[in-house]
Amino acid sequence: MARHHLTLKQFGILGMIMLCTPLGDACLARGMRQMPPITLDHPLQLIQAVFTPWIALGILLLIGFFSSYITALSWADLTFVYPATSFGNVVVALLARFWLHEQISVSRWAGIILITIGVTIVAQGPPRTAHTEEQAQ
Repeated sequence: MARHHLTLKQFGILGMIMLCTPLGDACLARGMRQMPPITLDHPLQLIQAVFTPWIALGILLLIGFFSSYITALSWADLTFVYPATSFGNVVVALLARFWLHEQISVSRWAGIILITIGVTIVAQGPPRTAHTEEQAQ
């Protein structure tokens, strides 16, 4: 089986995907802890929330994720990129535990370990599937 090597830039893009999502989500969670419950009955509350510092930072990080994600999809298959984003679940759990001080059950840690194993398996394959002329049609 041929080994497929990613460039340093491609590793950087995957790293951005893996870090921007969990950091963005953690910032959103931290910001929402400072807000009263928001309902769709009061859309002005939602607009106000967007302009709070932690939530605004979270949104910017998620824009960074989306930019990195579409960049990765330009050179890799979805079946390669999406599992790479799943590794962000590990980062989310670590941020939730140590930054947001959330309790994480043993079963969730077990799930995170399974995700990590799955990502490792998927990463062994090529980022882009070779297509023949017949498959393209």
